[in-house]
Amino acid sequence: MELERCCKEEWAKLGKDRCAKLVPIVIVLTVYTFAVTGEVRYSIPEEKTRGSFIGNIAKDLGLDDQRLKTGRAHIYTEGGTEYIELNVNKGLLVVKDRIDREQICERIIPCLLHFQIVLENPMEFHRVTIDIVDINDNNPSFTKKYIRLEISESSVPGALFSLPSAVDSDVGINTLKSYTLTPNDHFKLKMQAQSDGTVDGGEPQRSGTVEINIIVLDANDNAPVFTEDIYKAAVLEDSSIGSVLIRVNATDADKDTNGYIKYFFSHVADNAQGIFEINPDSGEIKLIGQVDFENRKMYEMTVEAKDVGGLVSSSKVIIEVIDVNDNVPFINLMSVSNQISEDSLPGTVIAMINVQDKDSGKNGKVSCLVSQNIPFKLKSSLNNFYTLETDGFLDREKVSQYNITIVAKDEGQPPLSATHSITLQISDVNDNVPKFEKQHYTTYITENNAPGSSFFSVRAKDDDSDLNSRISYFIEERGISNISVSSFVSVNSDEGVLYAVRSFDFEQLSHFQVSVTAKDRGSPPLSSSVIIDIYVQDQNDNHPEILYPVLSKVSPVAEFIPRSADVGYLVTKVVAVDKDSGQNAWLSYKLVKPTDQTLFEVGLHNGEVRTLRQVMEKDSSKQRLAILVEDSGQPSRSATANVNVAITDNLAMAFTEFSDFAQERSDSDIRFYLVLALVIVSFIFIVFIIVLISLKLHRWRSNKLFNECSNRTLPVIPYYPPRYAEVGATGTLCHVYNYEVCLTTDSGKSEFKYVKPVTQSVMEKDPSENEKSTN
Repeated sequence: MELERCCKEEWAKLGKDRCAKLVPIVIVLTVYTFAVTGEVRYSIPEEKTRGSFIGNIAKDLGLDDQRLKTGRAHIYTEGGTEYIELNVNKGLLVVKDRIDREQICERIIPCLLHFQIVLENPMEFHRVTIDIVDINDNNPSFTKKYIRLEISESSVPGALFSLPSAVDSDVGINTLKSYTLTPNDHFKLKMQAQSDGTVDGGEPQRSGTVEINIIVLDANDNAPVFTEDIYKAAVLEDSSIGSVLIRVNATDADKDTNGYIKYFFSHVADNAQGIFEINPDSGEIKLIGQVDFENRKMYEMTVEAKDVGGLVSSSKVIIEVIDVNDNVPFINLMSVSNQISEDSLPGTVIAMINVQDKDSGKNGKVSCLVSQNIPFKLKSSLNNFYTLETDGFLDREKVSQYNITIVAKDEGQPPLSATHSITLQISDVNDNVPKFEKQHYTTYITENNAPGSSFFSVRAKDDDSDLNSRISYFIEERGISNISVSSFVSVNSDEGVLYAVRSFDFEQLSHFQVSVTAKDRGSPPLSSSVIIDIYVQDQNDNHPEILYPVLSKVSPVAEFIPRSADVGYLVTKVVAVDKDSGQNAWLSYKLVKPTDQTLFEVGLHNGEVRTLRQVMEKDSSKQRLAILVEDSGQPSRSATANVNVAITDNLAMAFTEFSDFAQERSDSDIRFYLVLALVIVSFIFIVFIIVLISLKLHRWRSNKLFNECSNRTLPVIPYYPPRYAEVGATGTLCHVYNYEVCLTTDSGKSEFKYVKPVTQSVMEKDPSENEKSTN
């Protein structure tokens, strides 16, 4: 209440500076789902100096001073010049630029400045309203410095003569109060109250003057009279140039030329200059300039009607500008995020938006929406303020970027709209498990492989990005026949290539399983596994093995057939096996080098030895058969089975014959080994003799050479071996060495005295060697 008395009743008593310090503050808080929004209202006088204190916004909003810093608080204005500045460090609002109420609001009361305080992390904003209080800083002024009045001499006392009104840009009690006329004996001033009833009451009072020149004319006793005191007209802001807006009309009771009236504007505001014109003869007011409802909604002009005799009357013309939908809505992003994580919850705020339309009524009413089929929505917080929020869950692997189009559309006819696009990047989180192309793999490796060779590769795909999609491969530890799987197979952790650690043998291990794990590098990491069946493929690396007949050097096996045996008689059956498998184990039997090719045959696939004909008297009683057993591999491998066949009807005699045959064979083997040993010993003896002779010859030549040089001292012979290039670890010399060999007369007996690298140009001779040679 003390503040209101100050501003309303005791302004002059207390002074405007003190009153300006007592500003009323009204705070209204409204809570929304996404932020805490408040409204603060201050009142300050105009023309405050730059940096003048307005209010402690942090205290008035109940905010901590640090909140303004951490929230990057800033002022957002809805267009126009920023007159207010926010001191984030102190939480104060101060004057940023000169505030001229007449320039901002003209004659509008109250004069309000609106802006918002915007904070981030989390996003919130507060509306602030500044009431600009008028001070008496403008002098009343007349449009002309000199006024010329032509007055008829027949004018009666009390005749009225119109004078132009003075203009005071101030409002309220600071506007025009009264007019005074310098004292004289012929005229007095009569004031006509304005239609708005304003008077001048500024403190301190200001004044303006105009000089009136009065010219007394001949008698013209009737002044023109307008048909109306106030004329009103309306014009659409998009009206074409030359449109007739209104026609004013005045009548004059005088006759002839004294009744001829001319119309003209006696007072036109500065902002209406060049926009309207009046026909001096007809009184028609036309549009000659462009009007804009958003800049000025109404124009006031004073029209005067003057007859030939100089009598004048005036009337006021008010032209109202009617709004049309000629302004496109404007979209302004108060705060926006260009990136959001794909695990953001629905309702996450992405941007704070303000939409404006300079039109009024339905033309200025704007609705805002976003493009369809995207997981985003607009939520209205206050009039013309919106928040852009997520309207569902996001998946970067499906859509990594959104182009969000915001459309603002007014309700005018025809409606106008504006669009603004926001590009939003969706950042990745590690939410996808690496996936193999198959759930199960089968591969093959040939036995006898080289250790360290690659034989298979697996590849997993991760739909995430960057480190979340980088995959490493591991082999799960498990046992194969109680041996660690790492002893069999290894995997390249980056490429997923499988390598054989050892050489495989099909006959020992034909199949095993390996579990490969693919793990990404996200936090926390995700992984998946796949089973690989590895089959070892057989190679023909085993010779057939003869199971029967059994090879025995002591007592050879013999088969007996009677001389009465028929054709096809089964003599014996060769039994063989092959450790390989498949085609490599398919065996065939062939008869090679038989004693009689016409007497026996062997089954190609069963190994049965049968007679081809009847046994005759001339056939030898001892037959030796060599049977070749061969597999079907590539290349093929074979073994030979020897079968001894005795043709006799007397078994005892047959045993004796085969015993003699075995003894002969044993004696033949002994003779062979004796001959071989004799040859080897003879060769070694001959080599020894040759070496011995060579050594003797070498020693003889050396002695002869040294005897010839016994009477003279041999010079020092420097020896420089060839320069060997450095060839890494090949064993060759890597540097150049110089050697000197010193010899004496009897060095032929003691060989070389010493050999060492030369560290000087000439190596000295060992004195002890001279002593030995003397002795």
